[in-house]
Amino acid sequence: MARIQREKRTVSAMIALYCRAHHPAADALCAECSELRDYALARLDRCPFGDKKPTCAKCPIHCYKPDMKTRVREVMRHAGPRMLRRHPLLAAMHQLDSLRRSGVSRTT
Repeated sequence: MARIQREKRTVSAMIALYCRAHHPAADALCAECSELRDYALARLDRCPFGDKKPTCAKCPIHCYKPDMKTRVREVMRHAGPRMLRRHPLLAAMHQLDSLRRSGVSRTT
């Protein structure tokens, strides 16, 4: 599976875990979490690094608006520890991706 597609599955799974825990409603995501997921997926579609994309924590480009970045951090803080139990393959692949060198240089 291509790196960007896997990132999309991972972020979608994390947002779903967060939404179920914080906005229990029906089977679907709430409007707020749907908006966040759509935003994150759109950012991934526009990533200039493509499949050589580093994990967001190691990326030299900060493509999220500050308010969305805050929301995604909150989601990741909640969902990250739960991903290993609920989505072990995605969690393991994300950890491997964070260890790999992306070929992208950081500029300050």
